[in-house]
Amino acid sequence: MRRLAVLSLHTSPLVQPGSGDGGGMNVYVRELASALSQAGGGSTVFTRRTDDHTPTVVDVEPGFRVVHIDAGPYDLPKEDLPGVVDEFTDGVASYLTSHPGHDGLLANYWLSGVSGHRLKHELGLPLLTIFHTLARVKAETGDPEPRRRVEAEMAVVGCSDLMLANSSEERRQLVDLYGADRARIEVVPPGVDHAFFTPGSQSVARRATGLGDGPVMLFAGRIQPLKGVDVAVRALDMLGRSDVRLVVVGGASGAKGEAEERRLHELADVHGLVGRVQFVPPQPHHCLAYWYRAADVVVMPSRSESFGLVALEAAACGVPVVAADVGGLRTLVEHGRTGYLVEGRDPADYAVWVASILNDPALAASMASAAAERSWSYTWSATAARLRRICDDVSSRSLVDCA
Repeated sequence: MRRLAVLSLHTSPLVQPGSGDGGGMNVYVRELASALSQAGGGSTVFTRRTDDHTPTVVDVEPGFRVVHIDAGPYDLPKEDLPGVVDEFTDGVASYLTSHPGHDGLLANYWLSGVSGHRLKHELGLPLLTIFHTLARVKAETGDPEPRRRVEAEMAVVGCSDLMLANSSEERRQLVDLYGADRARIEVVPPGVDHAFFTPGSQSVARRATGLGDGPVMLFAGRIQPLKGVDVAVRALDMLGRSDVRLVVVGGASGAKGEAEERRLHELADVHGLVGRVQFVPPQPHHCLAYWYRAADVVVMPSRSESFGLVALEAAACGVPVVAADVGGLRTLVEHGRTGYLVEGRDPADYAVWVASILNDPALAASMASAAAERSWSYTWSATAARLRRICDDVSSRSLVDCA
């Protein structure tokens, strides 16, 4: 496959992760496109325009281009994006028609999947889909999505020539919850950029971040109910140690993000943790390495995670992770060796495992070393190479007939 048309309707690889709709998917699209270009392939990433000053076409590096498509108002809320999918698809179709040479479609998230479904039939291109999150999985953990999303995901599952799963757990979810054909699912885990995310001096990282002395729990990501930052705040309270701080790096995201951030400040106040829960604005992605290295433990109390890129980045920096026993985190965190997996949402359980790391320097050092070593199993070059082989295989098959 010479060039891949990558659909990322609702979030751009050029946007800084950690706030708004910017998160692990931004990193995934950007790093994968870059790795494909370095491996001799190419990709054009299509995303919705959200301002009036970014150029329509941005050549990020040789073989990696981002095209901004006009579809709806710049500040359109995420919940209203389904209404502009057709407009976005029209723009992508126009570009692909006038710029031949794209051999396949890679749709990211269900909205792009709907667009890719139509483009596949209009342009006769194979459709590969990676959902990143699934509505029925979110519903199981208390975050129900609109019925139209479930129906759209079902249609995209049936139409995709191949689905990419971040982990074996996500593959199981596609099969069990959506009736997906297991033969059309490939597990292709994301990678981590080891040039930036690598072990380093904690004292240097503390100076770079201004965190100073004392044990640090770190949460990195978007602030929204799904991510469970409230569990981390309550766990801090239950530690019973006045010298430990929780540092939250990220910003409000989604319709409930700002309310959740206010609730977290109130929660810290109620528990007498003001000054010990520190909120840090979203950071440039590669600068997160300093925040990871500055931490003693990273906490991820998410209700669901298809992969959990933060856990992998923290591991690559040599930091133990205490994470929810859900989704892809089960693959990334080796319980008792690189961190701990927590069943349920009881903050007391998180506090127990965090305390075991903070109270035992030898254990923490052993986990840090094991985590960094294990992270080398995940590289973007390996992800890109695997994707190229898969794309070549898909290109040689007849398209799945779902019309």
